[in-house]
Amino acid sequence: MLEGKVAIITGAARGIGKAIAQKFAQNHANLALISRSARVLEVADELQKMGVKVVGYQLDVSDFDRCQQIGKQIIEEFGRVDVLVNNAGITRDNLLLRMTEQDWDDVIRVNLKSVFNMTKAVMSQMIRQRSGSIINMSSVVGRGGNAGQANYSASKAGIIGFTKSLAKELGARNIRSNAIAPGFIETDMTKSLPEDVRKNWIQTIPLRRVGAPEDVANVALFLASDLSSYITGQVINVCGGIDI
Repeated sequence: MLEGKVAIITGAARGIGKAIAQKFAQNHANLALISRSARVLEVADELQKMGVKVVGYQLDVSDFDRCQQIGKQIIEEFGRVDVLVNNAGITRDNLLLRMTEQDWDDVIRVNLKSVFNMTKAVMSQMIRQRSGSIINMSSVVGRGGNAGQANYSASKAGIIGFTKSLAKELGARNIRSNAIAPGFIETDMTKSLPEDVRKNWIQTIPLRRVGAPEDVANVALFLASDLSSYITGQVINVCGGIDI
């Protein structure tokens, strides 16, 4: 489905980002994988064995200047950029009463500013190509909020507004912009939750199960491929039907 396409994926060292990288590699995309963790280099080596070109870049995507530098480097290395998946994200959960300014700033910087940084790094290339798919990772709490996650919810809601605005700006250039809003997905972050919290969460999900990173990766594959060529400015929930 992605034969000959070049995709950039941030937050690709683990969890949802790694699952998307694996899914894209299975579908013959060449990949530029980004993470602030050195593990991204290991993931790149692993996926190269699938017969596609994969390069890992260790980078803090909240750093605007470094993102612009790496963007140029990727374009020189691969010659084009067809897909950008803005997946990097962190949490610093706490009730607002106890949330520090640093907790707020860190989450907004990593989750939301990074989307601006990386989009700016590649959009000129996509405009020259007159094609591209930008996929931004939001969350169901960006649509419905969640106690103890005011910073995270605000960052993910901001991503939705950014995604919809970008779709209107770039649609005439044949560049699509969509967001995915995962619900309760089995990742390192959710595995650390107490068992009683997990059970309570699952009871609110109509499908009565936690989602897998591959569930999100399947939607990312659809949005990256030509199967979604008439879809832009949308937010697709991957949440098992949870009420938001």
